[in-house]
Amino acid sequence: MSVKKWNIGCPDKEFAKKAAEICEIDPFAALIAGTRNIKDLSELEIFLSDEPVFSDPNLLSDIKKAAEIIKNAIGEGKKIAVFGDYDCDGVASTALMFEYLKSKNADVITYIPDRISEGYGMNKHAVDILKNKGAELIITVDNGISAIEEIAYANSLGIKTVVTDHHIPPEVLPEAEAVVDPHRADDISDFKDICGAMVAFKLVCVIEEKEPEQLLDKYSDLVAMATVGDVMPLVNENRCIVKSGLKYIRNNKRAGVNALISVAGLNRNDIDSSRLSFGLIPRINAAGRMGDASRALELLLCTDNMRALSLANEIDSENAKRQAMEKEISKSACEIIERNGYNHNRVIIICGKNWHSGVLGIVAARITEKYGRPSIVMTEEDGVCHGSGRSFKGFNLYDALFSCKSLLLKFGGHELAAGMSIEKENIEEFRKEINIFALNNGNSVPELNIDFKINPAALNLDMAYSVEALEPFGNSNPVPVFAVFDCEIARIMPLSSGKHTKLLLSKGNTSFQALAFGVKTDEFCFGVGEKIDVAISVGINEFKGEQNLSVQIKGIRPSGFREEEYFNSLFSLDDYLSGLVKSSAEITPTREEVGIIYKKIVGKKIRNESIKYILTDEVSYAKAVMSVSVLEELNLAGREGEVIFGIPAKEKTSLNNSKIYNKLLKEAQ
Repeated sequence: MSVKKWNIGCPDKEFAKKAAEICEIDPFAALIAGTRNIKDLSELEIFLSDEPVFSDPNLLSDIKKAAEIIKNAIGEGKKIAVFGDYDCDGVASTALMFEYLKSKNADVITYIPDRISEGYGMNKHAVDILKNKGAELIITVDNGISAIEEIAYANSLGIKTVVTDHHIPPEVLPEAEAVVDPHRADDISDFKDICGAMVAFKLVCVIEEKEPEQLLDKYSDLVAMATVGDVMPLVNENRCIVKSGLKYIRNNKRAGVNALISVAGLNRNDIDSSRLSFGLIPRINAAGRMGDASRALELLLCTDNMRALSLANEIDSENAKRQAMEKEISKSACEIIERNGYNHNRVIIICGKNWHSGVLGIVAARITEKYGRPSIVMTEEDGVCHGSGRSFKGFNLYDALFSCKSLLLKFGGHELAAGMSIEKENIEEFRKEINIFALNNGNSVPELNIDFKINPAALNLDMAYSVEALEPFGNSNPVPVFAVFDCEIARIMPLSSGKHTKLLLSKGNTSFQALAFGVKTDEFCFGVGEKIDVAISVGINEFKGEQNLSVQIKGIRPSGFREEEYFNSLFSLDDYLSGLVKSSAEITPTREEVGIIYKKIVGKKIRNESIKYILTDEVSYAKAVMSVSVLEELNLAGREGEVIFGIPAKEKTSLNNSKIYNKLLKEAQ
């Protein structure tokens, strides 16, 4: 895992005390709630309540008009097409609208575009297909707000369109019969951060002239999956719908979802937002990423248990293929990055040949996590490269792309994720320009938000129960993370043949075990006896009817780690190595500093990854890295894969013999 900046909160103990008394919640849960941007006790009561509270659907612009148009189309027996999208939100939205219209005996069909051949949203070819099938009304779900030309084309063919979407509208709205989008400039609805399925759900409520609470048992599972899948903030009515949807899913109501739970190896009673995120939603998305999203749609609509299980197994196989392909592309991408030194760039740009476009966003997310840099991963086809990028809070990827717009064929997105295409011949210039943009916009680093520090003596099942009371977790209500400082590593234990690492940690008279998931034991940077700080989350494991505390490591660093110095030094090193700056003054070690590093590694084996933690009062990270390079050149250090070792000197060696060191001295001036 990349080094992150730790943002450690400080709980409002007075607020927590009042909250525990008045809202009758566990004091520890009250402490956590105080870190959730909950400003007063009334907000907290709503946050904790199991009673669903929704804003009035009728406040959405054009929603009454849309409802009337759809009612009339049903009554007149017109063929209605529901035009969806291939991700979880799009599939769930399509399922919801189709299911409702079918319940009204409407003549209804669905259309979900192919991710590879058609891309996102409406297209004229799809409109032609729907025209040939006799469609007289198209209802878009989770798309349509930007389909200006496509809707105009549909109009020219005599097909009416109702748009339901949740994406940011362009300056000019499409000429549809009705456009329902909470982000319209003239929209007065109370809560706007909702997914496409929620917009569709609210439209159904208006058509039915019922309150959302009255239709939760029919559709909340679909909207919950879409809300979590589209990473909507789990506050206000989003929190209500997810709470309700999770109950619905646990109550065994939908054959397709039950089948997904089965193939994912999950227990229906344990389904929470996290298991939705990592168990069910990736499988729904895999259908669209790897093949035909209509299979995921059929699964969600399926009422036959055997057919549902067959579809779920197909989708599970697609997900396994997706995982294998993602792993293969990630490996290839990292090899290219390391070989070309792109890991020293402020923004990593990489393009491969014949990489499956459906997994590029996931690969970009992995690269960003691994290297701690915004990244864009593309695949090349006929001289054009297209792909997806991922970033983190503090570096606006859309703004970065906008600064390079003259080089791009097209681009779009937001701060944390974006898509783009570019001619292959312009990639090097693009890499240069986007990195200059990053240089001129400060040192952005990935962050780890920690609720507050705790004493390990507090780690017990009661604490885990307190945390569970604040479910569901997700965007704007993340899983609580706590920091334990100055722990000593008492034991290092491999799990799953060394794929994961379990630590026995001690502080004072307290010992506890913590799992570093995905951290290979032979790549673990620390040793027994070392003092570390750990960022952890807690949960409950149940085995053979017995419940045990589960502690998972979310971040780790040596005790006393000087975070700010590390990041400043890191940027100095990378900017020099990538050619963004010419002076080496900030990264050139003195002869004494080279000697200090030599003494630290001679006769030892140290993982390359561990160099970031060789920070003393005298030697920075950048100077430590360059010292190792100089020592390697002088045959005073060697490398075996990712392991660095110091070689005892047979005779006195002068730094004057190092070309690297002489170059650093010259460029430092």
